[in-house]
Amino acid sequence: MKAFLDTSVLVASFYGDHEHHQRSFDLFLGCDKREACCGAHSLAEVYAVLTGMPGKERVSGDEALLFIGNVKERLTIVALNEEEYWQAVEGAAAVGIQGGGIYDALLAACARKVRAENIYTWNVKHFRRLDSAIGDRTKTP
Repeated sequence: MKAFLDTSVLVASFYGDHEHHQRSFDLFLGCDKREACCGAHSLAEVYAVLTGMPGKERVSGDEALLFIGNVKERLTIVALNEEEYWQAVEGAAAVGIQGGGIYDALLAACARKVRAENIYTWNVKHFRRLDSAIGDRTKTP
């Protein structure tokens, strides 16, 4: 798999006013299921962010589902099995990852699972702290 898109890229691609919208949107539009993917967990994260934004930025659940449907149509969705999930959590604990950093570790495990050549995120430092193999493939769109 050539590209793995982090939740931060997916969210930015849906908000025209987001500072990283254009680069995220261009990357997203250039993706297809044969060469690009995201973690299954990102579907829930995108939903949570889109429906939890403050004020006029918040979208309804139905609108969020339309966005997520676009993700599902364009990207391969990668899920971890029970053992892969456990190994990701165990590995995160071993390198001192705490709090919400566990979600980046889970997404990195998904990227590892499909041998993604590039991991696109707006939170590069979150992925680079996991291990050098992930860090070397992590970049912004």
